[in-house]
Amino acid sequence: MLTVAALYHFTRFPDPAALKPGLLDVCTAHGVRGSLLLAPEGINGTIAGTRQGIDAALAAVRALPGCAGLEWKESFAEIMPFGRMKVKLKREIVTMGQPDVDPLARVGHYVAPRDWNALIRDPDTVVIDTRNDYEVAIGTFQGAVDPGTKAFGEFPAWWQANRERFAGKRIAMFCTGGIRCEKSTNYLLGQGLNQVYHLKGGILKYLEEVPEAESLWQGQCFVFDDRVSVGHGLQPGGLKICGACRRPVTAEGQADPDYEDGVCCPACVGEYTSADRERFRERHRQMLLAAKRGTQHLGGGGAL
Repeated sequence: MLTVAALYHFTRFPDPAALKPGLLDVCTAHGVRGSLLLAPEGINGTIAGTRQGIDAALAAVRALPGCAGLEWKESFAEIMPFGRMKVKLKREIVTMGQPDVDPLARVGHYVAPRDWNALIRDPDTVVIDTRNDYEVAIGTFQGAVDPGTKAFGEFPAWWQANRERFAGKRIAMFCTGGIRCEKSTNYLLGQGLNQVYHLKGGILKYLEEVPEAESLWQGQCFVFDDRVSVGHGLQPGGLKICGACRRPVTAEGQADPDYEDGVCCPACVGEYTSADRERFRERHRQMLLAAKRGTQHLGGGGAL
């Protein structure tokens, strides 16, 4: 059984590039795979490996400037959910495109998973899902508002176009692990709101801690690795990623006549040319051959 660790931490990195080699060396030496993003505002990512490997990688992250207080969320996978280890340099560890947003200055009120149900059941609370449309499509909280965004950077424009709908309401926001809410709550505070709340630890922590019988979560939670989704107790959800459009595909979608493993799904069946389809089929064939050889084809791996 492998340990999967999802983490983020906002801090100041004057020279993120200088941190990359050391992190990559530690992860590679311990057989850890996944993706870590470094930016001047901090670190974000998901990694997987043995218990010893993850402990070594997390120790290396905690040793970075300002990261001693790192928090992370763990789940488990039967097989390695990543093809390789990547450490990337980015402008932002989660892209919002708002230079004045600073989670280190202030964020909304954290709400523990055990207290989340009471907050979102309150009729004076508006619950907003800050994730992208393809994530919301496979699961969300009862009654949550779906902004319909294709990327997190679209959230500010959506808010400006819809803010009057929520006048006088308490705003409660959530995302997969909490990182997007760090920025979105700071953004709303900067817009003059003061009753802004977010789910501490995100959906992953809620699914880990809240019993299914008491849960207000419906469906699956999309994750950015080969497990595709998890459900209550952080158990893998049985979804697949479309080999063409990278959208998650449910069991019903996989049974649809328009689904072809590695090639297309009902959502994208009209989006690509015949030449594209042939290319996807060849890539999928090479991936299957690589799997039989016990190697990892570069076209595989989760999208993080």
